[in-house]
Amino acid sequence: MKRTLAIVLALVMVFALAACGSNGSSGEGSSASSGDGTAITIFNSKMEIQSQMEEMAEEYSAATGVDVEVYYSNDTVAAHMSTRYASNEPYTIAMVDAKDIYSLGPDHAIDLSDQDWVKDTTQAIAIDGKVLGFPVCVEARGLLYNGDAIKAATGKDFDPSTIKTTADLKALIEEIVAGGMELPVGIQKEDWSLGAHYLAEVYELQQDPDAFIAGIKDGSIKLADDPVFNALMDTFDVLKEYNYAKDAPISAEREVTEMKLAEGDLCFKFGGNWDWSNMVETNYTENLGMMPVPSDLGDYNEMLVGGGSKYFFIDNSVSAEQQQAAKDFLNWLVYDEAGQDFLVNKCALVPAFSNITLPVSDPLGASVKAFADAGKLVGNYNYLPDDHYAKVGASFQKYLAGQVDRAGFADEITAYWATAEVGAH
Repeated sequence: MKRTLAIVLALVMVFALAACGSNGSSGEGSSASSGDGTAITIFNSKMEIQSQMEEMAEEYSAATGVDVEVYYSNDTVAAHMSTRYASNEPYTIAMVDAKDIYSLGPDHAIDLSDQDWVKDTTQAIAIDGKVLGFPVCVEARGLLYNGDAIKAATGKDFDPSTIKTTADLKALIEEIVAGGMELPVGIQKEDWSLGAHYLAEVYELQQDPDAFIAGIKDGSIKLADDPVFNALMDTFDVLKEYNYAKDAPISAEREVTEMKLAEGDLCFKFGGNWDWSNMVETNYTENLGMMPVPSDLGDYNEMLVGGGSKYFFIDNSVSAEQQQAAKDFLNWLVYDEAGQDFLVNKCALVPAFSNITLPVSDPLGASVKAFADAGKLVGNYNYLPDDHYAKVGASFQKYLAGQVDRAGFADEITAYWATAEVGAH
C-alpha cells in the first residue's frame, strides 16, 4: 500500500508540473519554459514596483516551473552590482540604469540581437553592434499638476499648454494664491530628484551635453552665466517661493508631498510618471497630469525630458539553461498578455515596445505616452558619474534650504566637475 501510494503521489506531481508548464509564455518569439526547476534571480532597482515584482515572481514561478527570486537594494545600482560581482554572485537578470549598460554590458551581458522584441522598440541599447540592454519602460520628467485643485482656486479649467514661460507659471500661481491656496507647490528634497532629475536638465537641454560638460571642466564655460542653467533656476526659484514646506524643505517627505498633490492640497510638483505608484494609493482627484517645465527656453518648454528608463541585461556567466529562461522571461513581458498586463497595469509603466497596445491608464503615464507619440521628448543624458546625484544633489539641497545662493551653487557644481568624469559611451 505504501508503494502504491508513493506511485500515485509521484504521478500527481508529474501531472501538476505538466499543468503548470502548459500555462507558460507562448507569445511571439518566446520558447515556453520547460518547467524543469531552473532557477533565475532578478535584481530590481525600481523601489516603486518591488511588491509587484515579488508577486509577479510567485505567479510566474507557479505558471512556468521556473523558480524566480527578486532582489532589491538601497545602495546605488553601480555599488550594489560591484559588490555582487566581487563576491561572484551575479544575478541572472539585472535591472540597471542606462549608463550601467555601457559600463557593465561589454563584460557581463549576453548579446540579445537575435531576439524578436528588438524590432519592436527604439529604446534598446546596443554597443559595438550588440544589443545588450532591454528597455523596461519609458519614463519622463516634468511638472506634475492637479487640474482640479487649480480650478478650485481659479474657477477656470486648467489648460497646461497655456503655461509655457516662467512668467506664465508665476502668474498662475499668484492667481491660485489669491484663490485661497497660500502655498500650492511641493518640492521633493531627495538628492536623486534634485541632482539626477532637475539639475540634469541643465545638461540635457544643451545642444551638445558632452561639449557643455567639457566646457565646465576646462573653464571655457561659466555655469553661472549659462542661459539654460539660469532659465531652469529661475523656474525653480518660483517653485521654491511657493513650496508648502519652505520653512523646513529638507524635512518634507516624498510620500506626503505626492499625497498632497494627488488629493488636491497642492497644484504642482516637479517629478515623473514613477510618482504614480505612490499617488495611486491615495484618494486622488480626477484631473492629474504632467506638463513640460515652464521656462524661457523656447521649444524646450513644450517638451518633457525622458526616454528608455531602466534596462534589463542577462549575465553571460550563468548557465545556458538560466540564460534561456531569462530570455523567455523577457519575451513574456513583451508578447504574453499576462506580461504586458504586469508592465502596464500592475506596475503602471509606459511600455517601450510598439506591439504593446494596452492603454496606459494612469494619468501621468498617459501624459508621457502622448508626448512620446508626438515626438516631444528630449532624450536623457545617461552618462553622468555614479556619484553625481549624491554630491551635486547635496549642493542642490543646500540651495533649496537657503544655505547657498545661486552663484555659490554654480561654484559647487563647477568644483565637482573639476575631477569628475562622464561615463563610457
